[in-house]
Amino acid sequence: MVTRKKITGRFGSAAAGMLVATAGVSLAARQRRLEAQRLEIKRLELEEATSRRRALAHQQRMHWELLTRAMDDSSLAAVIDTYDKDIPAEKRRQFFYANAWYVNLYHLYQTGLLDQQELFGRLREIFQTPLMREYWEASKAQRATLEESSDETRIGAMVDGLIKDLDEADTDEWWVVGTPPPD
Repeated sequence: MVTRKKITGRFGSAAAGMLVATAGVSLAARQRRLEAQRLEIKRLELEEATSRRRALAHQQRMHWELLTRAMDDSSLAAVIDTYDKDIPAEKRRQFFYANAWYVNLYHLYQTGLLDQQELFGRLREIFQTPLMREYWEASKAQRATLEESSDETRIGAMVDGLIKDLDEADTDEWWVVGTPPPD
């Protein structure tokens, strides 16, 4: 019986060792599969982000193309002209151009080429001109139709606050006016 126990003990140890080795191999294989899945998910996320950036760039080009046609041809501008009809045609064309600048900055922000603080700085710069401020006031009704929770509404509120700060500032150093939002 003693011999039998020793043999069983040896086989038991070998079997246990094989189980541990098999479990280790199985665990390593599972970790490799998980890492491969993680990498695939990351690749798909990057692909989606790239596709989104391309779509936004295309949208920006289309927006510019449509606006330039409207600025060049008043019969086309009539299609999208929602400004007060008492505003002279020349001024409305300038508003279309002002909109192009604003939307360009918004798209740069949306694509991640500008962070919120950089966007704020650029907006602070372009809203120095009285014409940009007139455009902003004239387009208030258009912005009122935006979804309250949208990025556009949030950025619009930031511009409203910035213009208020610029109007109330007692300094000619416009580049220090307003508090950039945290990122």
